Amino acid sequence: MKKTFLKIFVLVYLSYNIAHLSLVKAEYVLPYPSYMPGNTLYRISRIIDTVKNYWYWGTIAQIKYHIGLSDKYLVEGKTLFEYKQYLLATDALRRSDKELSGVLALLAKGVQEGKDMSSQQNILFEAMKMHITTLTRMKGQLPNEFQWTPEKTAPIDLSIGTMLNTSVQIREHLLNKLMGENR
Repeated sequence: MKKTFLKIFVLVYLSYNIAHLSLVKAEYVLPYPSYMPGNTLYRISRIIDTVKNYWYWGTIAQIKYHIGLSDKYLVEGKTLFEYKQYLLATDALRRSDKELSGVLALLAKGVQEGKDMSSQQNILFEAMKMHITTLTRMKGQLPNEFQWTPEKTAPIDLSIGTMLNTSVQIREHLLNKLMGENR
């Protein structure tokens, strides 16, 4: 009887402490690439991404939605750059940047609504650090300028280096604003 009681006590004690243990902190991870241009489901996934904007109507949900799409498009752009699909990659990178344009306003709105936005600020902070790391790596691997020559139209000059610098600046601006508010 004493052994059974002791085993149950130890089991309950360990499960309680393990459940409340918060020493482990995971690094922010970018998503696996989704459907890419050329896939039949790509257009459908883009439409669904647009429709989801109306589904996520709360402040916190909107922040998560926009960060998630920014992540998704950044990974899409990175993958397309790796396959030298520069025109499509620059479009994905622009979309990633655009998704971040209203995140600070949403954070401020959440604070005005009396919500604790510290978790969202931390997620955004970690996401932007990961984005900057990814973009910086890409800058070292890609040409600064590239002339994309489609089959039947005029060539398009792509300032990849400038675009990557702009993307890094957008994310650094977000980090600076977050650090100015909390850190």
